[in-house]
Amino acid sequence: MRDAGTDACLEGILSLSGDSRWEIDRAHAARNVTAYVVRSFDGSALVFSLPLLVLRPLCAEIPLDPRGSAGAVACIIERIKEKAASDEALGPLVGRGCRFPHQFAALTEPYTVVSSPAALASHLWHAGGRNVADGRGVHLLVGGAVPCPAAFPHREVRGFIGTVARFCEAVAKVTFSVPARELEAAWMNALDQQILREMLPGKGLVSFVGDGAHLARSYTRYRCYFRTAGPKTGMSIPFTCPPDLSPIELELPASKRIVTGLGIRKKEVFAVAGSNAEGKTTFLEGIIAGMDDHAPGDGREMVVTVQGLCTAEATNAIMTGADVSMFFSSLPPGISGTVHAASGMGSGSMSMAYQVQRAVDRECPLLIIDEDRAAPNLLVGSALQKDDVTPLSAILCHDRGRMKETALVFAACAMDTLVAQADRIMVLDRHVAHAIDREEFRKRVALSLGKMARDLMAGEKRGNAGERRD
Repeated sequence: MRDAGTDACLEGILSLSGDSRWEIDRAHAARNVTAYVVRSFDGSALVFSLPLLVLRPLCAEIPLDPRGSAGAVACIIERIKEKAASDEALGPLVGRGCRFPHQFAALTEPYTVVSSPAALASHLWHAGGRNVADGRGVHLLVGGAVPCPAAFPHREVRGFIGTVARFCEAVAKVTFSVPARELEAAWMNALDQQILREMLPGKGLVSFVGDGAHLARSYTRYRCYFRTAGPKTGMSIPFTCPPDLSPIELELPASKRIVTGLGIRKKEVFAVAGSNAEGKTTFLEGIIAGMDDHAPGDGREMVVTVQGLCTAEATNAIMTGADVSMFFSSLPPGISGTVHAASGMGSGSMSMAYQVQRAVDRECPLLIIDEDRAAPNLLVGSALQKDDVTPLSAILCHDRGRMKETALVFAACAMDTLVAQADRIMVLDRHVAHAIDREEFRKRVALSLGKMARDLMAGEKRGNAGERRD
C-alpha cells in the first residue's frame, strides 16, 4: 500500500531545482532503488535516498587519468562524513533529531577502501558504483533520516523538502571546499595503485609490500572484515623488507615517487614463519587486501597484489566432480567417483586439496595458505600417513612443477618441513620481519628432528627399564 505522505515528500525532493552548484541527478533517480522516502521500521524517522549531482567538474579540474578519480570521490565523501557531526544542515546524515540516531551510524562510518574487485561493505557510503566523477561533475548517492511527523499536512511536507534541500546544499558546499591539491593527491594515490598492479606481471611479480606499510587493522561494528577494516590505532609496527630478502625499488607511475619493499615473485614459494601471534596472518591479509585500492592513511596504500588471487582453507564441503589427484591417489570411504572427479562430503583436507588443485589448474597467479585455517595433514607428512596421500611439502620437494604458474605464500609456525621447501623464508619476531637462509633453516630442522628422534629413543629405553624394575 502506497503512503501518500512519503510519496508527496519524494515528489517534492525530486522536483528540487538546486542552484549553480548542485542538481538532482534525475538520470539516475530510480524509484524505490536510488530515490525513495520511507518510514523507518519503528515509524519514528523518514529515511530518504537521493541521487545528487554536484557541479564541480573534477575531471576537467584535475587532468589526470580518470581511473584514479575514485580516490578524489572517496576523499570528498569522507570529508562530508567528518563535517556531519558539526554542520546542522548535514544533520540527516547522522539522523539528528531522530529517536534512534545510532541506527544511521553506518552512513558516517569512515571507509578507507577506494575501490575493490569484490563487493565490500555495500551498506557503507563509499566511492564506486553510484558515487563517481565524470565530465558533468560528482555523482553522489546521498541519504539520511529526519524525524517522522505524525501526519503529513502541506506544512510538514514542505518542511521535509526544505530540510533535504539544505542538506543537498551542504553536501555541495563541502564538495567545493575540498582543496584541489588534496583531491589531486588522493586521485594520484589511487592511480598509482591501479597502474602499479597492472605493471607487476611485467616485472616478474605477483605482489608488492612497500616499506612503511601498516598492515595491522582496527575493527568496528561496521568494518569487521580485514579488507574493510581501518588502520590500527595505537601500536602498529611498520613493515620493512629485510635486506636478505632482496628488497626491490619501484617508481610509482603517476606520482613518480620511488618506493622500496618486498616483491613476491611469479611461481615462487614464500614462507611467512614465526611463533604465535607475531603478525603472520595479518601479513597474509595485507597481501589479499592488496587487490583493493586504499585511501591515504589506510596503511596499505603501497601493498599491491595482482587480481585473481586464491586462498585455500580446510572446510567440510560437498564436492561434485572435484579433482584431488594432486594429493590423493585413491579416495577414502564415503567419497564416490575417482581422484579426478570426486563427489561427496569432503573432509577439511580433501576440500582443501580441491581448492589448491583448482587454483593451480586455473593458473591462479598467487595462492595464499594460512596454517591457522589449513589442514595440517595435507601440508606436511606424518608417521601415520598412508602412501596414497602426498602432502604439499613432498610435492614442493620432489615435483615443484605440479604448482605450474602459481606462486605460493603461506604462514606457518609448526610446519618446519613445509617451511624448509620455501624459496625464501621471512620470520616475524615481535612483528618485525627478518630473513632466514633456507639452507641454514634446513640444517636447524634436521638437528631438531634428530634431537626429537634421540629423545624418543631415550624415552623408550627409560620406559623399558621401568618395566623391568616392576
